[in-house]
Amino acid sequence: MNILYLEPYSGGSHKAFMKGFCEHSRHQIFPVSLSDISWKWRMSGGAVSLAEETRLVQDSVDLIFASSMTNLPAFIALSNPRFAHTPCVMYMHENQLTMPLPLGEERDETYCYINYLSALVADELWFNSKFHFDEFFTALPAFLKKYSDRRYLELADTLRGKSRIVHPGISLRELDLKPAEPIRKRAPVIVWNQRWEYDRNPEMFNRIISRLDDAECDFDLILAGEQLHNESRDLRSLRDRFGDRILHYGYVSDQQKYAALLQQGDIVLSTSRYEFFCTALMEAVYCGCHPMVPRDLTYPELIPQSLHEPLLHAPVFYDDEDDLYRKMRRLLLGRVKPLPGRTLRNINRHLDWSRNIRVLDDLLEGVKKRNSMA
Repeated sequence: MNILYLEPYSGGSHKAFMKGFCEHSRHQIFPVSLSDISWKWRMSGGAVSLAEETRLVQDSVDLIFASSMTNLPAFIALSNPRFAHTPCVMYMHENQLTMPLPLGEERDETYCYINYLSALVADELWFNSKFHFDEFFTALPAFLKKYSDRRYLELADTLRGKSRIVHPGISLRELDLKPAEPIRKRAPVIVWNQRWEYDRNPEMFNRIISRLDDAECDFDLILAGEQLHNESRDLRSLRDRFGDRILHYGYVSDQQKYAALLQQGDIVLSTSRYEFFCTALMEAVYCGCHPMVPRDLTYPELIPQSLHEPLLHAPVFYDDEDDLYRKMRRLLLGRVKPLPGRTLRNINRHLDWSRNIRVLDDLLEGVKKRNSMA
């Protein structure tokens, strides 16, 4: 099957997903992508570039696979009539109806409507988590009621009916690096490998780490999260306070170096306010880091039910900041044991591209088959 892959914003999780999909799919993939510059421009104007770039794809196309940054109606119109009857799947990495905003910034609902119109045009919507699915369909009716006298609320049910949850693949096997020599640790190592952005709540991470240090808990830090802008005040504060207890500081693009860092870790901590999926945290868990995460967002669906309240090991969920402090303190003081490495690796092994791609490929064939029978 020939699949046209549309990605107007090739950065971060979008870029990683596209790379894994193209490398592992049994189908013939024709990726057409743009760089990750100005997501607002990519959503509003990227369809023009995508349509022009697609002219270079001379082969017939059986299916379009578009990311959630794609203005799908505009692309179909600009490339008309070539794809007027080609089935399309839109992969919902995120949505603009519920994307968290920095303090003081108002939501520009132009981009919410682009998401909505694109969802109407697509034959299927694939959400990267149940949490994301639930959030979108909770927010959509309220959005539709805001302005129009003709709200077409029944279309929300139509969209729900053609939606499914499809967890993304993760390149876990690339993290299977055997250490050249045994890792020697002075103290337990806490890992932060997520973006240093407002939605990941680095302020809370800073407070927790400082409280644990004030309580004379001994630990070292690996701070390997990407910074999209200037160095944050909280990150700078951690650097200044902990100095030589920081084993690594800064984003790592080299996969082998990244894997080696994660394998030094003991605990990976999330203080996220919002997260549609959590690839970085899942990578750290696979490398043997015990997760300490909020009891909401995507985490309860990605961590097996049997591990939600382990009887013989440390918990993985916390309810609030004080609860996180208490549980981290017990873990660092050795009063509870982290989950075994083998258990941690098995949590998300099924999401490795070598396994998960079969699920995606089969689902895509099903979309084509249903469309041909319609």
